[in-house]
Amino acid sequence: MYDFAIADATKAELYHDLSAALGALTADEPDAIANMANAAALIWQYLPDLNWAGFYRLVEGELVLGPFQGKPACIRIAIGAGVCGAAAASRETQLVEDVHAFPGHIACDAASRSELVVPIVHDGRLIGVLDLDSPSAARFDAEDAAGCEALVRLIAPRIAG
Repeated sequence: MYDFAIADATKAELYHDLSAALGALTADEPDAIANMANAAALIWQYLPDLNWAGFYRLVEGELVLGPFQGKPACIRIAIGAGVCGAAAASRETQLVEDVHAFPGHIACDAASRSELVVPIVHDGRLIGVLDLDSPSAARFDAEDAAGCEALVRLIAPRIAG
């Protein structure tokens, strides 16, 4: 059983503690799917105001649904399509305050209002994306983006396969 002490006094403390917990969960586990599953569960449990948290994996040139927490989701996303596809194509974090204003947004859950997608790149190779959705507009900010980018840097070599 894992029981993590995750502080939520400030976002910096929250992401620091999440990173430490994710490091402990994935340190000795070689299985990419297991590591993504535990990462999604950890993020879901400790980041407030989410309605979806998970991974899309790059498989044969498209994003394919990986481990997640939340409602059932779109299974395949073309590179360049929607927020996830944009993050994959650009290899840049996409912080979207209002998904309804994002051209080509793919609505897997109509309740989603904002989204944060971080590309996962290891040794120059795109592995997939970390996708977080919230039912609140403008839920994510630069501090969330930086915190999730740090989580992705930690887990990337542990899911690279």
